[in-house]
Amino acid sequence: MLHLKNESTKLLCLNFAVNVPEMKKWGLILALIIVAVVVFSTDAAAQCSICTKTASQLGEKPAKALNGAIIYLMAAPFAIVAFIGWRWWKSQKEEA
Repeated sequence: MLHLKNESTKLLCLNFAVNVPEMKKWGLILALIIVAVVVFSTDAAAQCSICTKTASQLGEKPAKALNGAIIYLMAAPFAIVAFIGWRWWKSQKEEA
């Protein structure tokens, strides 16, 4: 049973124990898998049908540059969400 400081937190945790080292290990594995997928999938066709037609008219090198730019622009919202999540986690950790 998990013992907490106040009743409202106890209701949110649903009385289950968390193995933090095990969670960190699986979190690290998940993060490495995500990084590997992002790094090795840069040759994937990251285009809509209109961009595909435009890229095919430009040639091979500009098409690869367009794919890279699309993936780069896709990373910005993920970075923003990750930063917001990190700030939230940090504020929750300081309150505890």
